Amino acid sequence: MNEIRIYPDPILRKKALPVKMIDGQVKEIAEHMAEAMYTNKGIGLAAPQIGILSQIAVVDLGEGLRILINPEIIEGEGESVLEEGCLSLPNIEVPVKRKDKVFLRGWNMDGKEMNLELVGFPGRVYQHEIDHLNGILIVHYLSRLKRELLVKKMLKRLRDS
Repeated sequence: MNEIRIYPDPILRKKALPVKMIDGQVKEIAEHMAEAMYTNKGIGLAAPQIGILSQIAVVDLGEGLRILINPEIIEGEGESVLEEGCLSLPNIEVPVKRKDKVFLRGWNMDGKEMNLELVGFPGRVYQHEIDHLNGILIVHYLSRLKRELLVKKMLKRLRDS
């Protein structure tokens, strides 16, 4: 269950469904996600990346694990472009334009609403994970031609390994 899905796995393009009730199953999924994220030396992971279409994201930016249920971006300000990597696209970095500052809403594992204001890199990480919950990957910020070339390169790398 901890295996990270690799692009172009079709589940990565699907929209995750909202979590209706935070129960033992959701806690179990979040634990599996955290384990997969740490095992693969990531800083964030969304449930579709382990094949589960639920709106759950885990992030650890060095200050401990944060689990967000049904996260959404309420508002954003400013813009910047940075190279981003992704556990579902190993050894690939893509320039991605994101908001500099975001206001997020989500729920924690106790079912309490969380409102976060994130600036800079932390905000970028959460935007990346919320993209995953909406079936959007960093390659979707590329032109179609660049994306097709990247997919060919990845498939060749998979065949050669």
